[in-house]
Amino acid sequence: MSKMKLSEFNFHLPEELIAEFPSENRDEARLMVIHRETGKIEHKLFKDLINYFSEGDVMVMNNTRVFPARMYGNKEKTGAKIEVFLLRELNRESLLWDVLVDPARKIRIGNKLYFGEDDSLVAEVIDNTTSRGRTLRFLFDGPYEEFKAKITELGETPLPKYIKRDVTPEDEERYQTIFAKEEGAVAAPTAGLHFSRELMKRLELKGVNFGEITLHIGLGTFRPVEVEDLTKHKMDSEQVIIDKKCTEIVNEGINNKRRVCAVGTTVMRAIESSVSTDGRLNPYEGWTNKFIFPPYEFSIANCMITNFHTPLSTLLMLISAFCGHELMMEAYDIAVKEKYRFYSYGDAMLIL
Repeated sequence: MSKMKLSEFNFHLPEELIAEFPSENRDEARLMVIHRETGKIEHKLFKDLINYFSEGDVMVMNNTRVFPARMYGNKEKTGAKIEVFLLRELNRESLLWDVLVDPARKIRIGNKLYFGEDDSLVAEVIDNTTSRGRTLRFLFDGPYEEFKAKITELGETPLPKYIKRDVTPEDEERYQTIFAKEEGAVAAPTAGLHFSRELMKRLELKGVNFGEITLHIGLGTFRPVEVEDLTKHKMDSEQVIIDKKCTEIVNEGINNKRRVCAVGTTVMRAIESSVSTDGRLNPYEGWTNKFIFPPYEFSIANCMITNFHTPLSTLLMLISAFCGHELMMEAYDIAVKEKYRFYSYGDAMLIL
């Protein structure tokens, strides 16, 4: 297979198919089912997922928890409103954070930013990292727990920018999976958003085993690919934790020739970042900047659940590598015609 180019991942996506709100019930989003062997495509609801899995099959979920990463502050002296997007904590003791600021041209080293009605939280800009990136030091007296509580109180759910409306209290719940535990993501692992407690329970009763990994999703997920030659694109590094318990569940599924399902592209990238020579999953704690695009041989999962992604995105490239590029582009064609909903709050796809 010849090297694939960026332009091969383009398609026309009508604006009205971008989901602004989640489906009424988590597990009642639509589900497109693709059979790779035969090329057959079915149209179902997400809760019909249960019919494709049986006892001993494995689902691997990403248990990262989204934190309220978007904050609004005011610049000292001018009072100009500034959006601060918390990317990651650099140092817990000195409360140093890697952030993005908007508008960036006004924010210089030495500036102070005030947050909250009563300016109860202050941060100082101590470094420029990129055109929009800054390092902030929060000036806060008190225990770390109180500082985190303050950020949670002042921050809002970081819905992606293409959702143009204001954040609602509903988003706090719905832009989070029901199995979210480990705080650290600035975007939700969206394939997992469709699982309801009831569906999880029914899968469990059927004998499906769940493994959990943690991959803290960074904004790099949304970073556009700007090179036609995909081998030259660099992914941002994201933190990954795969524990021994998860590897045991997954490897047992592989050994018993069961379905091993990656719930989302983040899970797929995490597990493909830690494969043993005999094609089993190894425990891992560290970072991954793995970029998967066709052609690629997958080692761990033999099926996956994913949402419908943007044209030209690294996410579309990964699922094309898994599904087969032609079949995937055909499926996307059908998705547009059938008016499936796209992106974070959109519908889902099961690739078997």
